[in-house]
Amino acid sequence: MVQHHIEACAKVPGMKEILLMGFYQPHEALSRFLVSAQQEFKIPIRYLQEYAALGTGGGIYHFRDQILSGGAGAFFVLNADVCSEFPLQEMLEFRQQHGDAHSFVILGTTANRTQALNYGCIVANADTQEVQHYVEKPSTFVSEIINCGIYLFTPAIFQHIGEVFQRNQQELVLCPYLGEESSNGWQRAEVIRLEQDVFTALAGSNKLYVYKTDGFWSQIKSAGSAIYASRLYLNQYSKSHPERLAQNKPGGPIIRGNVYIHPTASIDSTAVLGPNVSIGEGVTVGAGVRVRESIVLHGASLHDHTCVLNTIVGWDSTIGRWARVEGTPSDPNPNDPYAKIDSETLFRDGRLTPSITILGRSHLHPAPHSEAPFRLTPHALSAGCSVTIPAEVVILNSIVLPHKELSRSYKNQIIL
Repeated sequence: MVQHHIEACAKVPGMKEILLMGFYQPHEALSRFLVSAQQEFKIPIRYLQEYAALGTGGGIYHFRDQILSGGAGAFFVLNADVCSEFPLQEMLEFRQQHGDAHSFVILGTTANRTQALNYGCIVANADTQEVQHYVEKPSTFVSEIINCGIYLFTPAIFQHIGEVFQRNQQELVLCPYLGEESSNGWQRAEVIRLEQDVFTALAGSNKLYVYKTDGFWSQIKSAGSAIYASRLYLNQYSKSHPERLAQNKPGGPIIRGNVYIHPTASIDSTAVLGPNVSIGEGVTVGAGVRVRESIVLHGASLHDHTCVLNTIVGWDSTIGRWARVEGTPSDPNPNDPYAKIDSETLFRDGRLTPSITILGRSHLHPAPHSEAPFRLTPHALSAGCSVTIPAEVVILNSIVLPHKELSRSYKNQIIL
C-alpha cells in the first residue's frame, strides 16, 4: 500500500528524500521493501521509528530535525491509510498561485452530507480556497468538503506545532495541582494531532488553504476498504499503466476486467480471474479456479476448482479443491457520486458484521516490492498467513487467524 505513496512522491520534481514514520518495530520484510523501492525509484528512503504513538503531528515534530536536515523549502505529509491519485504536483502549483511562501495546503474532496460527519470538515472561501473553519468529525453538518489526510507544509508549520507542544507541557505541569493523573499516555506533551490541535487554530489565519480534487480517494480502515482500494488502483492502472495489467492471450487464464498477476505466479489456463483481482508473488492457481474481487498474497495456493470471492488470502495459505471462500462486499453507494466506503464495526448487535473474508493476519504489512496495486492486508473476510482450508468446504464472512488448519465449513465466525 505504501508503495503508491512512494511512487507518487518520487514523481515530484526536486524531491530529495522520502521518510516513513511509525511506532512499529522495523522488521526484515520492511527492510527488503525499502531497499527494493530505493533501487526502483532512485531516491533515498528511510524509516523513522517513534518511541510511542505520537499522533499525526507529534511524529513529524519529534523528527523535525531529520525532515529539515536537507534544507527543505517544503514537504508533503501523507497518511498511510488512504488511497488516492496523489495530485502532489497540482498541490504545489496551487500553493504558488494562492497564499504566500509560508502557507499550507490540505488536499480535500467532496463527501455526502451524512458521511462527511466521519471526517475532518473544511469550510473554505469560495474564491481564494482559504480554510476559514475546520472541525474534526463534527456532530452536526458543517461542510461537504473533507480532509483527505494529504498535506503540503513549509518548515513554518513546526512553529505552530511547537506552540501546541508548549501548551501541552504547561498542562502536564498543572495536572498535579488540578488533582489529575499526569501519567496518562494521551497527556504526553509530544502527542499532537494535526487535525484537532493545529488545523483548528490555523483556520481563518490566511495561512491554511484547501486544494479540492475530483480524483479518486478512499480511507483504508478495514479489509473491505482494502479490496475497494485495490479496485481503485487497478482502474487507475487501466488508464495510466495498462501494461501492468494482465491481458487475455493464448495459453493464459481467462481475464475479466482489471487483473494484476505477478510475473512469478503460476496460473492454469482454465482459471477465470477478475474483475478486480490482484495475484501476488509465487502464487499458484489451479485448473478451473474462479477468483473475483480479491487479493491473493504471495505464496498462496488455490487448488483446482476453488472459488474465491471478496476475500483476502494471506501469505502461504492453501485452499483445497472445490472449496468456496466468500465474503460480503462493503462498497460505497454506486448511485451517489460522493459516497465513501463506510468503516464497519467488527460486531453489530453482538454478531460479526458480514464483510470481506480474510485468511490470515489483520494488520498491514509490506510485502516484497512489485507493481501489484495492493500487497498489504487489513480486516475483512480473509484467510490468514499459512492458513489451510480443506477440500469441499465453504468459508463465508469469516476471519481466520494465522497458522490455522480448518477441518469443516464456517459462517460468520472469527477462527482463533
